[in-house]
Amino acid sequence: MERLPLDKLGARVSPKDPYIIEFGLFLPEILATENNQVFVKIIHEHDQFLQCIPPHKIELQLSQFDYQNNTENCSYWSQKVEIKKYEPQHPKSSWGKKGKYLYRYFLKYSTINADQQQLEIDWIIDPFAREFGIGKLSAFTVENEDYQWSKHEQKEWKTPALNDLIIYEMMISEFGRDLKETINRLDYLADLGVNCINIMPISNVVNTIDWGYKPIGYFGIDERFGKTKHLKKLIDYAHQKGIAVILDVVYAHTEEHFAYSYLYRNLEQPNPLMGKFGDMDGFGKDDECTNFDHPFIQDFFYTVNCYLLEEYHIDGFRYDFVPGYWDGPVGKGYANLTYNTYQEVKSKANIVQHKQENWKDWQRFFNNNDYETLNLIQCAEQLQDPKGVLHETYSNCTWQNRTLYTSKQVSYKKYYFLDNLALSYSLYGYPNQVNQNGDTQIKTALQYIETHDHPRFVCNWGCKPCRNEEFLQEGDREENWYKVQPYLIGVLTAKGIPLIWQGQEFAENYYIPPEGAIRVMLFRPVRWDYFYDKIGQKMIYLVRKLIQLRRQQPQFRSFNDDSYYFQNHYGRYQSNGVLIVYRKLQEKVSLIALNFSDEDQTIKFRFPDESDFQLPSTYSGNFTEELHGEDVPDLNLKNISKEEEHDLLIPSNYGRIWTLS
Repeated sequence: MERLPLDKLGARVSPKDPYIIEFGLFLPEILATENNQVFVKIIHEHDQFLQCIPPHKIELQLSQFDYQNNTENCSYWSQKVEIKKYEPQHPKSSWGKKGKYLYRYFLKYSTINADQQQLEIDWIIDPFAREFGIGKLSAFTVENEDYQWSKHEQKEWKTPALNDLIIYEMMISEFGRDLKETINRLDYLADLGVNCINIMPISNVVNTIDWGYKPIGYFGIDERFGKTKHLKKLIDYAHQKGIAVILDVVYAHTEEHFAYSYLYRNLEQPNPLMGKFGDMDGFGKDDECTNFDHPFIQDFFYTVNCYLLEEYHIDGFRYDFVPGYWDGPVGKGYANLTYNTYQEVKSKANIVQHKQENWKDWQRFFNNNDYETLNLIQCAEQLQDPKGVLHETYSNCTWQNRTLYTSKQVSYKKYYFLDNLALSYSLYGYPNQVNQNGDTQIKTALQYIETHDHPRFVCNWGCKPCRNEEFLQEGDREENWYKVQPYLIGVLTAKGIPLIWQGQEFAENYYIPPEGAIRVMLFRPVRWDYFYDKIGQKMIYLVRKLIQLRRQQPQFRSFNDDSYYFQNHYGRYQSNGVLIVYRKLQEKVSLIALNFSDEDQTIKFRFPDESDFQLPSTYSGNFTEELHGEDVPDLNLKNISKEEEHDLLIPSNYGRIWTLS
């Protein structure tokens, strides 16, 4: 893959004069002929809704373009525009003043047939725009002050190791309205204990209310969230508080107004850049699917990755819908992109080691002078084959829905699914480490019961109209919130990376339909008032305690094959809705007892046979109960013998965690 020359693409403000703007537009497979003319239409943001002020229309010129995969069938158009050389279109116009300017491209062309018609295509968004206006408008800012990164960011921040991650998934507009308010809530996330936030797509989209999974602009931030400097500030401040940031990126499909889809459709000519590539079942028209067979598409999204890493200092990616651009482990699509992204970061090791130019932009991925191990996060949403994507690509973690789906079955009192739930918690069959092409990577999967894609887990026990609106539903929080507790304990003590979906920690209870466009048009703002009620306080106490435990006790973070053991005795445990598991790392061992039933359970307990699960040699027989043992000393276990049976009381819809002391 080749990085596209971003110094020649998009709208770039001159560093010498902020009122000089250079435009560059690359049109693959569109001939540079006299039949085509390209213009840019520019207007000041303050003038955009005034009917008496039209935009300035300036023609671009055919130019040379230094790009390896360029061919004779491609054209490159550029122009240098000096804002102050053009008179305002109206006395009240803000033209010539500082601020945001909006622009779009306009193509005039003649048909190559007997009719020789002249046609026009307006509203072409810049595929390389770094800023955006409302809807289908690209933007640039005159006299824009760029963000100055902190000294902590440049010298001290290190992306956490994979086994240390606790991820919080959020949508900016629902979590904090915009980037500014989200920055103000970073203290809350740090206090909660998470150390990584997964931000749902921030790319430019057409709609105001949208999840963001049909982007039309990839190199900037949708204007509804804020400005470039606000995202940089959020990432910088997050890093200062020990929180990594990964972005959700959507490369398998786009929206019909994306320039390289919209333009060819209106030209009524075959589109070599769009079309079905991988498995796009459920995503509608093939002409909005990106075709990774074309070298330009490969280079385009590779360039997006490099730009986001360099410009915004993100710690990695969550790749949406990997099957849509999956063509095998040595294909042109997903595997190729993650490999080249990994190698791009790896190539910076020498720069960091010898503190060469721009080394501060990359030092975050190399910890403790280890220049062989990268902490770059590349997380796949490959729900069809999550194990395979870890074995066969440079993804080092993946989403998997088995834990969620199996937990759902248990919530229906199908306790014979508890065996499968234990296997899900243990990530049975998933690799812990993979060697590829001389590169050794730690690998794992995410653990969750709630994400943006599913109803809140409490909805499994029934829903009711949301605030008397029959169209909207929500889980019965007042009656059923406590039933979620053992599932939370299970996820936050499981093997892998736990993920919390915004508001889950204080029992958010939105319902969303399983399919249909209405899903992405629902606005589900986090109801922060839930934080203060009795239910919210009880839930957040539990989540904070579990996160603290996970961060303090290394056995819960271990990816080792022998770090998770499930005590399988259906008649004694599973048939009663109880799951008994262990987490172990060397001399550290914890017993986790989960009760998914509605009755308190007194179980007969004995340590497993050593042939199944080897306890530490320093076994002392005293266990501290981690959740409430400090306040209720009677919960702690003393003089526990390996050979003897003991009665353990596990509260209904709850759990206990005992750690060898």
